[in-house]
Amino acid sequence: MNFVLSDILVVVSVLLCIMVLGRFMGLIPYLTDSFRRVRGSVALEGSIRVRQDRNLVALSLVIPAILLVWRYRLYNPELIDGLDSDIRLCAVAMALSAFVLFRKLMYMLLRPRRGKENFSHAYRVAFTYFIFLMIFLLLMVGILSLAEVEDAVVRWVLYGASAFVYLLFLHRFLQILSLSCNPLRTFLYLCGLEILPLSLLIVSGIVL
Repeated sequence: MNFVLSDILVVVSVLLCIMVLGRFMGLIPYLTDSFRRVRGSVALEGSIRVRQDRNLVALSLVIPAILLVWRYRLYNPELIDGLDSDIRLCAVAMALSAFVLFRKLMYMLLRPRRGKENFSHAYRVAFTYFIFLMIFLLLMVGILSLAEVEDAVVRWVLYGASAFVYLLFLHRFLQILSLSCNPLRTFLYLCGLEILPLSLLIVSGIVL
């Protein structure tokens, strides 16, 4: 029996999610508190053990995220549209990896001398909202798949859900930064650390 790359990644992602299930269950109170209030987000970032568990859970969801983007063509520039399925999957993974690395680079370049703790908290809170996003998207995909909704409709639902969670994340990002930054610096950090990397990803999907 021949297995394509996506089949292998599905198996790997299921195994990884099973492995971190216990950590995820222990994280639920902290994730809930982080979602409800800004102090909850700061408290999560301030606990090394909880933060490490959160990062591990977020890491386990990277492969499912890549598979969702690939399966429903959420990132599908014309350059890769006609490629073999496995090659297109690799291209999607590379594009998302480039986005993450560029965001990390901007974090290193923009990290201030003062208020760097809240800056780091704001940067890392993206991992928490990535978990929220993936839970939301996987639930939506499960429901829509059972309802046998067409891929084109599912794609736009996922776009809308992603935009909604991203706006919630930006709101929390601004709240955390405002604890130690003035409005101008907060806005500049938002543009450099979040808006610019995402804009480049979106533009590459349209132009290429």
